[in-house]
Amino acid sequence: MIEIANPEHPHCATILLLDVSGSMTDNKKIGQLNEGLRVFKEEVLKDELASRRIDIAVVTFGNNVQLVHPFSSIQYFEPPVLEANGETKMGHAILEAIDIIEQRKKLYREQGVDHFRPWIFMITDGEPTDMKPGDELWATVVNRLHENEANNRLMFFAVGVEPANMNMLTQLMPSTRAPMKLRSGNFREMFQWLSNSQEKIAKADLQMGEMVKLDSPVGWADVPAR
Repeated sequence: MIEIANPEHPHCATILLLDVSGSMTDNKKIGQLNEGLRVFKEEVLKDELASRRIDIAVVTFGNNVQLVHPFSSIQYFEPPVLEANGETKMGHAILEAIDIIEQRKKLYREQGVDHFRPWIFMITDGEPTDMKPGDELWATVVNRLHENEANNRLMFFAVGVEPANMNMLTQLMPSTRAPMKLRSGNFREMFQWLSNSQEKIAKADLQMGEMVKLDSPVGWADVPAR
């Protein structure tokens, strides 16, 4: 059986859902993404409480959808070195991430571990090659995302990296949240924002149902109007 580290603490499970399609080689984006993963770990480890509560998994999508790092506490997170190639199988990746989140929550329940609402944090520089608005897979993905959001089972964030199709990302998002468009070269700043956000959540009072106000992404991203 998989043992949950620090079970006396409530846990915050986050999946980093990362585009590794061929276009991520342009402008050294894949290298900046790899550096960002290292920055994220370093920043979270600076906070002792957050480092005991944050669980991270990494799922990539290119030609295939792959769980490249299963859930672990941030203390045992080994940032993978990602390589870019192939297509953008985003639809299947989102469904896989939702399933992995459900499995993680089931494990928490079985071991009596409290948890915050999990996150799926997706970074992409394109548009899906396995679905398009109006087809069956698209409808399945949108319905599952919106249903899970509406029932507070997870939170989905999307960051578009140039030349991402922001209109399609907007359609995937819940009505209460817009995608974020990364400003060129700001991968490090994005991961610093993510680590700060995770730390805020990890310090919240779970028993009081405390709502956490996240910092604005101003400085590293633009948020299109809805």
